[in-house]
This record gives sequence, structure tokens and C-alpha cells, in this order.
Amino acid sequence: MDRSRWGRGVQEGELAAAVGAPGNAPGNAPGRSSASPVPRPPRWASRYRFHAALLDVGCALLAGTAAMAARFGEVTPYVAPYVVMSALLPLLWVCSVGINRAYEPRLIGVGSEEFRRIAQSGFTLIAAVAIAAYVTKTDVARGYVVLALPALTGLTLCARYVLRRRLHRRWARGGCMRRVVAVGHRAAITDLTRRFRRERYHGMEIVAACVPYDAFGEVEGVPVLGDFTDVPLVVEQAEADTVAVLACPELDGTALRRLAWRLERSRTDLVVAPALMEVAGPRTTIRPVAGLPLLHVEHPELAGIRQLIKNVFDRVVAGTALVVLSPLLVTLAVAVRVTSPGPALFRQTRVGKDGVEFTILKFRTMWQDAEARKVDLISDAGGVLFKIRQDPRVTPMGSWLRRRSLDELPQLINVVKGHMSLVGPRPPLPEEVARYRDDVRRRLVVRPGMTGLWQVNGRSDLSWEESVRLDLRYVESWSLMLDLQILWKTWSAVIRGAGAY
Repeated sequence: MDRSRWGRGVQEGELAAAVGAPGNAPGNAPGRSSASPVPRPPRWASRYRFHAALLDVGCALLAGTAAMAARFGEVTPYVAPYVVMSALLPLLWVCSVGINRAYEPRLIGVGSEEFRRIAQSGFTLIAAVAIAAYVTKTDVARGYVVLALPALTGLTLCARYVLRRRLHRRWARGGCMRRVVAVGHRAAITDLTRRFRRERYHGMEIVAACVPYDAFGEVEGVPVLGDFTDVPLVVEQAEADTVAVLACPELDGTALRRLAWRLERSRTDLVVAPALMEVAGPRTTIRPVAGLPLLHVEHPELAGIRQLIKNVFDRVVAGTALVVLSPLLVTLAVAVRVTSPGPALFRQTRVGKDGVEFTILKFRTMWQDAEARKVDLISDAGGVLFKIRQDPRVTPMGSWLRRRSLDELPQLINVVKGHMSLVGPRPPLPEEVARYRDDVRRRLVVRPGMTGLWQVNGRSDLSWEESVRLDLRYVESWSLMLDLQILWKTWSAVIRGAGAY
């Protein structure tokens, strides 16, 4: 290798062997020439797009047929134009989805953005039909349009959701992963590698790393195969399709631009993690000023009309849930009383918004002498949390309740009273708060929640540091839409029972 060009990278044969890239078995030719472009996404991504297009066509045919049957009932000469329209609907729908770029490979598996573009495609098609009918003065049966196009959008959203869940299951098994080369300092690459391994539903696997200065060895089991000047060569030999650049001073705007130029020929995706990684997208906007793309970061809205809407939403939903679930709550209370001595409800002091203490309500899951026996136990968790996977103080009924998170249902009363929210950080104990560092106290600026990012990302299996990171991320990026997404994902987390003990 020309070391003046590539720096301290390893030779091509060693590089391919270290990465274990597919297609580089003994006897095969080494990787592609650095001058040869890769004009298509990974094979699994192409299949996903093909299946998405087939589903879109099927949804369009189903929506058109159903709307025609519901509106007209039978085929008559008057219905003939709508038969043609129903036959053309798949083509129109695929074009609309394509125009709104909902088939882009970078959207694969990214639910919110993919769903938003599908909805936008539906609005686009409805507007196009309305404008075309007005311009050509065509009398279109409004009942057909009102039935067909909204139904088409809804069916497509459902089909994409099913397709996305199928892809997530494959990601969880380690299949269909994007092969990523991580570029940055070792500490940042270590953090990113751990996140990707823990949260495999992102569909990314780091197969190689490029670090400055000491370009050798491994990072969290990932081979370091070069420095910052070796990135295109490492991508080629690792057969990677994505480069993730982490925040580091060596890679400034000029260096990133040059790296993008070098990756352009191979169509390699380039993603950049800014220094403000924990500040979520809704609070960041790019505003061009004097020709410079400046990243504007808005302050989180911790008061005002949006918080009022969240408060009203929480109390209405919690109050409704209490009424609907009242038979279940009574049944569980009786079961707790019958299966072990003591009260049905467990009351404990927790710390809420702005450090104000309140009494949290839960179904009792432990024996009455649980607090006295705590001194003889050793926590399995690090940090300030006290967690034991096989806690001998938990009753058989309590173990069943915890596994299904049913012990937390009485917290709906705390939500109605305004002590808690449906979604928020985990409600801490006073002794935990006493050990908080200044940055961790940021969790206390919002109401604690019955569920949150910690609930849908592992619950008790999370480390203390990871739990804090998720809670702080929620505080910095909360929105009513994020709350709805977390509530939706909570059902899946509760059914799986992972991390509940």
C-alpha cells in the first residue's frame, strides 16, 4: 500500500481477512476497485423496496374495488369509468409515493418518517384528483373518492407497519443489517457500538472502525483498520454501505466535505453524529445564515400551552382508564389480599416535578417485612438503583403482577391527581435523589411517568447510566407525539415482559 496516501492502514489482504467481509472467501478476487461505483443499495434493501411497491399496488387494487362496491354496488355502464379509474389507481398511487420519496433506502425501517411520507402521498393524490376534476370539469362521484383514497392511505400505512415489523424481527436476529464503518475517537465508537448491539432494531452493525493516531487493535471487538485517511479503502474492503462519522475536532467541515466526495462514487451513505447527539430532532433546525448552515437548537418547552395540553390529555386518559379498568383493579386488589397478608396497595414516597415529594400507589408485590430484609441483600444494578433479578422478598402473586406491569395500574390515581404523567422519567426515591449529580437532577423538571423511554428500552435490564441517558433524552425532546409513540410501544414491552422483575 502507498502509505503516503493511506496513512497507517493495513494491507488490503489483511484488511479483508480482519473484517471477514462476505464475498471475500479464499480463492475469490479481492474487493472491488476503488474506482468502481456501487450503483445499488444492499440486496435486502432492494427486496424490501420491491415488496413495499407490491403491497402498495395490492392496497390500491383493494381500496379501489372496495370503494366501487360500497358506492355503486354493481357494475353498470355508468360505473365503467370508475372501473378504469380503479385499474389505474395502483399506477397513480405508486407514482405519488415515489414523488414523495417514500421508497428511499434511507427510510427503510424508520417508521415515523416513512409513515409521514405515505400520509403526504395520500394528501397529494387527493389534491391532484380534486384539481384535475375541477380543471377538466369532470363530474366525479365524491363518495368513490372519499372512500377509495383515504382507505388506500390507511391500508398502505398498515401494510408498511407490518413490513417494518417483519424487518425489525430480522434485525433482532442479526439479519439484513447495514454494515457500518465508524469514524471517530475510541470512546465515541465504543458508545455507539454498545448502543447498536443493545438496540438491534436500528438495523446497523459496526464492522470496522477508523480512529486517529493509534490506528490499530480493536474497539469493543470491532477491528480498527485505519485512520481517517483510510475511510474509503476500509469501506471497500469491509463491503460496508454506511459510514458513521462521530463528533471529533479532526473532522471539520472541510474534511467532511472531502470525505463525502470520496464516498460519492461508491454511493456509500454518510451519516454524521453532531456534538449535540442527545438533543432530539424536533428541537433542531438548520438555518442558512450568510451561506453557512447553522444548527439552531430551541429550548425545551417545559411550560405553556403544550404542557397544558399534555396535562389535560394525561388526566382525561387516566380518568377514563380508571373507570374502564375498575373491575380489573378490584379483582387484582382482592387477589393480593388473599394470596399474602397485608394491604392491597403499597404506598411509598417518591420525588416528583421540581423535587416535590408525593406518595406513589402500587399493588403490593412484596412480603410485609421487605424493607427490613433489604439490608441483607446486594443490588444487581450499578449506580443509585437497587434492583435484584431474583428478589426473595417478592410474593408469587407479586412476581406475576410485575411480569405484566399490572402492579403499576394504581398509579393512574397519581396521574389524575397531577403527581405523575402517563409518560415521563422514572419516579425516583428520595435517597436516590440525594445522590444525584447536578446534571441528573434535570430529570426533575418534568413530572415522572408511568411509562417512558426506559420502559420501552429494557426497563430493569438497563444500567443506571443508560436509564439516566434515556430520561434526560425524554426531558430534552418531549412532545405529545413522542408520548403517543411511547404509549403505543409500551404495550409491546409489557407483553414481552423483558426487564420486568
